[in-house]
Amino acid sequence: MKGWRAMKYLWAPWRMDYILGEKEKGCFFCRELKEKTRKKNLILYQGEYIFVVMNKYPYNNGHLMIVPKRHRLHVEDLSSYELKEFFELLKASVQVLKTALRPHGFNIGMNIGKVAGAGEDHVHLHIVPRWEGDTNFMPLMGETKIVPEYLERTYRKLHDAFMDFFRNGKIQKGG
Repeated sequence: MKGWRAMKYLWAPWRMDYILGEKEKGCFFCRELKEKTRKKNLILYQGEYIFVVMNKYPYNNGHLMIVPKRHRLHVEDLSSYELKEFFELLKASVQVLKTALRPHGFNIGMNIGKVAGAGEDHVHLHIVPRWEGDTNFMPLMGETKIVPEYLERTYRKLHDAFMDFFRNGKIQKGG
């Protein structure tokens, strides 16, 4: 049939650890922020209202999430100060990823509610760096995703890049 296309599937079997893993009660974003263990929880940067964290179960190396500190379910629940910093940190995160990891492009998307694919009812934004050829035969044939670097090493690179970025005054903090 002309114009008809077969549905494509995105296989992400490495995420089964997250899906089937035991879940603690409460929001993991809020819990990780309260724990004050930035490195263990992969928190790269904390602004006044928003923070940036690496995804522990990434779709690709350098997969980041931008999250409000206040537990909010919907984007319209965010204050103008939170929204301003939210999008400032999106811009900063893209610049940091470009500098530290040199991706060829990005997938950027917001999860609002569990039915939208979010692991939590806490609004957040995903930034997934992409490289030409990063989806090769391994995920398709071997049902295996290759993340080419340990999370801790990527964390060090990105944390240092965030600190350099904000130390050099390339973005204004706060409202």
